[in-house]
Amino acid sequence: MESVMLEYAAVNRDLNNYIKAVEETIGKLKQKSPEEIPNLKDLVQERYSTLQSKNNDDELRRTDKFIQFKEQLRDLRKQMGMPSEEPDVDLDEDEDIAVTQSIDNFICAITQVEMVNPVKNKVCGHSYEKEAIEKMIQDRHKKMKLARCPRIGCEYHDVQIPDLVPDTALKRAIEVHNKKPSR
Repeated sequence: MESVMLEYAAVNRDLNNYIKAVEETIGKLKQKSPEEIPNLKDLVQERYSTLQSKNNDDELRRTDKFIQFKEQLRDLRKQMGMPSEEPDVDLDEDEDIAVTQSIDNFICAITQVEMVNPVKNKVCGHSYEKEAIEKMIQDRHKKMKLARCPRIGCEYHDVQIPDLVPDTALKRAIEVHNKKPSR
């Protein structure tokens, strides 16, 4: 998966370089009269090649999209109780705490029971049981009030039903966790 994400980052970088080459070339040509304009395609290709020659594949690992991908992958592994691929993490340390924390992630902040149909808030990133959060939002709106995220410490004050998306990764993590034999 990481190689696919790096490939995506490279394609995105190449596309941005091409757009930049076109924009810079057009910007330079605007100052010239139409008779002086040489082959536009060749000029763009020349500028694009210059930009591409400055590329460094190590920079791909520092792009926002790649960093976000790695964080999501790490969070998913943590939720599923899988070991991290990062070498500086001691896997044996505080194993009971890690299991407890992953179980806490499966508990809905509203119902205080394990989620069956989790949804994630696109704005703050917290997950809840679908029926519970929708009922809470509807009840608050009936009282002409905003629905606040029920997770302790979250500052998000206006949870809306359209902000909720199915949290398939969490649902799968819960299913995997429930299939594991008890320790």
